[in-house]
Amino acid sequence: MIRLCSSSITRAQLLNDAKIKFIQESVEFDEDAIVASSPKNFVYQATLGKYKANLKAFGFDEYPLLVADTVVTSQGQILRKARCEDDARNILMTQSGNITSIITCMIYQSKEKKIIDISSTDYVFSKFDMDDLDAYMLSGEWRGKAGACMVEGFCKKYIQEVRGNESTAMGLNTEILHALL
Repeated sequence: MIRLCSSSITRAQLLNDAKIKFIQESVEFDEDAIVASSPKNFVYQATLGKYKANLKAFGFDEYPLLVADTVVTSQGQILRKARCEDDARNILMTQSGNITSIITCMIYQSKEKKIIDISSTDYVFSKFDMDDLDAYMLSGEWRGKAGACMVEGFCKKYIQEVRGNESTAMGLNTEILHALL
């Protein structure tokens, strides 16, 4: 049993699918103050901040901690969570017809070991259909998603090529985690 320090429904589903037993509870960490020189540095700093906050709140004596964060990048830009519909549309248009990298960092801490992993999955997207994009905007499913991207939803039919693990793109590299556990 591990403690998933994330409120992400998708991360919880990934652990369920991997048959990894967990409880889900976390404390918040403000990512807005992070200054990073690269997407990998950003996602590491965000994960480290979440790890420290959750370590302070829960420790790892009762259950090992699992903390993760994800960042989306395309055309040299870090694509954060959209603040509004116009922001989401601009973020998605940056990805349309381009390569988008989804980078996930996770920190696992138990009494026996501490593991830090940064994994990346690249998607080559075809151009997004504007009517499809409009419908996605209206659905609101982009809210709370790094890069406003849902590779398991809206973006799925535009994927031309995938390089890496889908679980990484969904927010947690369960292939590596499962191997370590």
